[in-house]
Amino acid sequence: MRYIIYYLLIINVVGGIVFAVDKQLAKKEKTRVPEATLHLFEAFGAFPIILLLMYTIHHKNKKAKYFLITWLIALLWLGVVAILLYKKLSC
Repeated sequence: MRYIIYYLLIINVVGGIVFAVDKQLAKKEKTRVPEATLHLFEAFGAFPIILLLMYTIHHKNKKAKYFLITWLIALLWLGVVAILLYKKLSC
């Protein structure tokens, strides 16, 4: 369990940094981090920090498609966690 927490902390820190760097690149009108890469970080567990940053640094929060995919990934994660907790509690 401890390793899962470490993993999630690391992936959120790295994902948050990549997301913030993409915001800075956007401001400077330079080559950006592909959205697929950002979604990959979300899928690997960085969705909490990316959702937080979407609203705090106002990045990608007006792109409907990106917004929808991010929330779908978050809901999928929450569903998996709910199922795992239910199974653990019912045993």
